[in-house]
Amino acid sequence: MRYGLIGEHLGHSFSREIHEGITGEPYDLVELTPAELPSFMTKRDFAAINVTIPYKTAVMPFLDEISEAAQKIGAVNTIVNKNGKLYGYNTDFAGMRALIEYAEISIKSKKVLILGTGGTSKTAKAVMQSLGAAEIYRVSRSVHEDTITYEQALECHSDAQIIVNTTPVGMYPNEGRTPIDLADFPNVDGVVDAIYHPLRTDLVLQARRRGIRAVGGLYMLCAQAVEALNFFRDKTFDGSVTEDAYHKLKKQKENIVLIGMPTSGKSTIGRLLADAFKMNFVDSDEAITETIGRPIPGFIEEKGEKVFRAVESDVITEIAQKDGCIVATGGGAVLDEKNVLALKRNGVLVFLDRSLEKLAALPDRPLSSDPERLRRFYDVRHPIYRQSADIAVDGDGTPEQVAQLVLKALEKDTTL
Repeated sequence: MRYGLIGEHLGHSFSREIHEGITGEPYDLVELTPAELPSFMTKRDFAAINVTIPYKTAVMPFLDEISEAAQKIGAVNTIVNKNGKLYGYNTDFAGMRALIEYAEISIKSKKVLILGTGGTSKTAKAVMQSLGAAEIYRVSRSVHEDTITYEQALECHSDAQIIVNTTPVGMYPNEGRTPIDLADFPNVDGVVDAIYHPLRTDLVLQARRRGIRAVGGLYMLCAQAVEALNFFRDKTFDGSVTEDAYHKLKKQKENIVLIGMPTSGKSTIGRLLADAFKMNFVDSDEAITETIGRPIPGFIEEKGEKVFRAVESDVITEIAQKDGCIVATGGGAVLDEKNVLALKRNGVLVFLDRSLEKLAALPDRPLSSDPERLRRFYDVRHPIYRQSADIAVDGDGTPEQVAQLVLKALEKDTTL
């Protein structure tokens, strides 16, 4: 192996796409158990590697030289083999600082809580110090040197202004969890989460619902990878390489989720977008039909809407874990906030805002089968669609016209 990444579990890693996208050369993902790590490091059979959880500290005894920055942080995530000697560096510092600057989150003179005690938390502390934080506390589930507990954070530091999550809480495949409840920290005005899969953790989404500036770790991943390439190749890649890598990866991984009233054209427009972007298309109603083994109208008539919504929620949760898809949702999918949350983790929600007069009441849609019922649903749901959407487009045109509006809106989208 010439270049690659080592870690214990790498199924979620995006590093290969970033490195191969920039250099065009192979980049391997090597999963190692703790017992296998010493043999791998002793053989030194690589040109340069990145290191991720849980080995950023464990690799250090095997290195011949460690940069001053990595020594200060106490963690190494980049190793270069120079004529048989191993040199260790830390590029997470540059990555996290770049992320905070890109997200325009102000740290100076603020109280910061860093959740977690691993190598990334040490990096985060160094970054916060460099950005002029007034107070910095690392938070642990148990008592450690230079840390406080979550109970102490709540009792003594509920006035914290910045939260940085370096724990795996909320990371794929265990989305839906948050390490803290932001309601307990009313002064928070910035949240940084090192997790990049999903693109937006529930901590980030909770912060945004409260009007707090918040960002996930995808930009950090790209920035630290580009910094690592500087060591790999002994050259300097300019800042535009990071932004290009970030936008390319985000486009590859982010779902485009269409929401709106029944007969607003979500499935038809979704297929047009899938063709335009060369992405997979997923229709949640089709997935539900496959799950229940029968048409939806008959299922609702027999089982009731409540049972249907429970099935719909399970299906949407599964769909939301995919990446790089065009997703057409059922008209009532956004009525459940859990569905909206799940879809936003890896997706941008696009509301096809079609006028009531252009919608159709159809007999095969039991929840909107006549004009009066359709109008009532429209009045209730329209503000929910607006509130849930990241982007809204005029849905009154032909499918081709609306698809073009969506394409243009996505080109301008600046959602982090």
